[in-house]
Amino acid sequence: MTEEIRCIGCGAIIQTEDPDKIGYAPKSSLDNEQVICKRCFRLKHYNEIQDVALTDDDFLRILNQISSKQALIVYVVDIFDFDGSWLPGLPRFAGSNPVLLVGNKEDVLPKSLKRDKLTRWMRTRAKEQGLAATDVVLVSAEKGHGFDTLLEKIDELRSGQDVYVVGCTNVGKSTLINRIIKQASGENNVITTSQFPGTTLDKIEIPLADGNVLVDTPGIINHHQMAHFIDTNTLKAITPKKEIKPAVFQLNEEQTLFLGALARLDYVSGGRKSLVVYVSNNLPIHRTKLEKAEALYENQAGLVLQPPTEEGMKTLPKLVPYSFTVKEKADIVFSGLGWVTIPEGGAKVTAWVPEGVSATIRTSLV
Repeated sequence: MTEEIRCIGCGAIIQTEDPDKIGYAPKSSLDNEQVICKRCFRLKHYNEIQDVALTDDDFLRILNQISSKQALIVYVVDIFDFDGSWLPGLPRFAGSNPVLLVGNKEDVLPKSLKRDKLTRWMRTRAKEQGLAATDVVLVSAEKGHGFDTLLEKIDELRSGQDVYVVGCTNVGKSTLINRIIKQASGENNVITTSQFPGTTLDKIEIPLADGNVLVDTPGIINHHQMAHFIDTNTLKAITPKKEIKPAVFQLNEEQTLFLGALARLDYVSGGRKSLVVYVSNNLPIHRTKLEKAEALYENQAGLVLQPPTEEGMKTLPKLVPYSFTVKEKADIVFSGLGWVTIPEGGAKVTAWVPEGVSATIRTSLV
C-alpha cells in the first residue's frame, strides 16, 4: 500500500486521477519534497479559488473530534464581521476545554475605538452566545499586530496540551497560522491563504517544541455570510483592507441609505438623527427618500448603485426586509458588510439584505 501524501497547503490527501476532485496534483509533482495540490497552486500563484466538494457534515465531523480531546481551543473571529463569523455550535465542540477567543483584523477598526473596551465587548457578546471565553486577544494576522501576546497566551493556557485553531471561513485563520509558524520557525507561507471561503480542506498538524501539535481545522461555512452570495470582485470591494473611516449621515425620517446595491437601511421614524456607517471605504453609500428607494433600486442596481456590477446582479438574491425598533444606542449589522450605528433610542428602521444573509441588532460596538 502506498503511503498517503498530503498537500502542504490545505491538508488534502494528494491524488493524481481526477483533476476535478479534492487533492489533485499531476504525477510529476510527487517527486517534489513538498507536494501542493492544483487548487492550492492556483490559489497561491494566481489568487484563484476552486470550489471544493466538502459538505457541512465533513466539517462537523472534524470538529466533533475536538470535544473528546483535552486541548486548548483558539477560536478566531473576524472583528469586523463578529456576528457573521460566529459559530453557534462552538460551546458544544469545546466541551470542557479552555477557549482563547481571538479577534482578528483589529487593524481595520477605527483607532479611536479603545482596545480594552473592544475586548470587554467581545467577552460580553461571547457570553450572550453561550461561550465563556477563558481569555480574549486582539490581533491583525495581516499586519502582525498582537502576536507576541497571542503566543504568550497560547503557551500559558495550553498547559502542555495540543492546540486546535477553529473558526468559520474568511476570518483569516490560515494567515494567522502562517504568522505563528513564521514567528516560531522563520518559515514563510506554509499554509495556503486566500480571502475566499474554505481554503483548508482537512486538519493540518504543526509540531510544537514539546512534542504536542497545533492543529489547523477547516473553516466552517456560515451560510448567512454575505461572501457566499456575491462574486469575487464584489467580495474584494466590500472586504476592508485598511482602517475604516466612519461615514456620518444626518437623516430625517423616511430617508434611505443604500450600501452599493447589496443592502439598504430605511430610517422610518425617530426624528432627525446622525447615523454612522461602518463599511469598507471602497463601498459607495447613496442617500435617497424612502418613497423613491424602490424605483431607484429597480432602475439603478448594478449601474449607479454598485457593487455588484450589472453582471454580478444576475446572481444576487432579492433584498428582503428586517424591521427593528431601537430602544437605546445600537448597531444594525449587515452580516459580512458592516454596520450602521443608531445614536439613541426611539427610532424605527428597516434593514434590507440579500435573501439568506442575516441582519441583526446588537449593543453598539463603538
